Amino acid sequence: MTARDFVYTSQPQRVVFGAGSLQHLAREIDALGARRALVLSTPEQRGQAERVADMLGTHAAGVFDRAVMHVPIETAREAREVARQLGADCAIAIGGGSTTGLGKAIALDSGLPILAIPTTYAGSEMTPIYGLTEAGIKKTGKDFRVLPRTVIYDPELSRTLPVGLSVTSGINAIAHAAEGLYAQDSNPVMDLMAEEGIAALARALPAIRTKPDDIDARSDALYGAWLCGSVLGNVGMALHHKLCHTLGGSFNLPHAEVHTVVLPHALIFNAQATPHAMTRIARALGTASAPHGIQDLARDNGAPVALRDIGMKESDLDLAADIAVRNPYWNPKPFGPAERNEIRALLQRAWAGEPPG
Repeated sequence: MTARDFVYTSQPQRVVFGAGSLQHLAREIDALGARRALVLSTPEQRGQAERVADMLGTHAAGVFDRAVMHVPIETAREAREVARQLGADCAIAIGGGSTTGLGKAIALDSGLPILAIPTTYAGSEMTPIYGLTEAGIKKTGKDFRVLPRTVIYDPELSRTLPVGLSVTSGINAIAHAAEGLYAQDSNPVMDLMAEEGIAALARALPAIRTKPDDIDARSDALYGAWLCGSVLGNVGMALHHKLCHTLGGSFNLPHAEVHTVVLPHALIFNAQATPHAMTRIARALGTASAPHGIQDLARDNGAPVALRDIGMKESDLDLAADIAVRNPYWNPKPFGPAERNEIRALLQRAWAGEPPG
């Protein structure tokens, strides 16, 4: 096969991976040249944030534990002000995409370096993409100021991640890689990482459901999340991510669960336009069909497969379709206003939990 033309730009980021790697936190903060770190978390993960602050001792400026989904602009402004008042010269985001997103919102305004410690498989830590929700609309952008300078992946920190969230967070990560395989700006490096990332997560998630504290399975999942997040950070996303940003930002649906439900339907929408990507996704999953393989992976491991089961009202589907086709992302098959009825039908199937088709 003749190599295709492509452009690949590597990103300046340090990754520290391995069980127990949190022990290197002080070394990594010192490498950033930072002296006062503000530790960020959700309210539920304050205990882990306090552990991090204790490890830093006098180098901890404080803990801000009010990270929430979809980064409301009000929360971002509050966190920026706290960082300024405490004289923080870096931020440590421990948790999932909500906490990393809050760190990015601080960095966007202040330029503070971010050190991310992911405890889920969301992948946001590997990207220069940020999102802010204002007046019910989630807006995303890309700015290299928000890319975490350092990421510490310690599988020990994810051993207590609930099985249900592990599965949906893992499929959220798979979504990044799946769309990366048919991205407008895809390249061979990202294609290799995408397929390997999907395969690692497809192995890990059933093993985690069987034995949640299996450190090998947790390591495999975090390895897959790193690969899939790297894809998200390097190439553009398409229909699936537009739908999820619409459903999450405008209807406040849980982020990972939305990705889990929508992905099979987004893939079937694009299947005829991207046969090579579907082949690679199916091969990584070990299934004959990429869309059905994703839905089976979710259902077989106890994850939701219907929007109605995660809080979406059927009466809101018309509005969701209208929002989704405004300012559409590039996609291998167009989904602008002319395709509004097709998107509305897709959302209906996703709402009902029907097989992709």
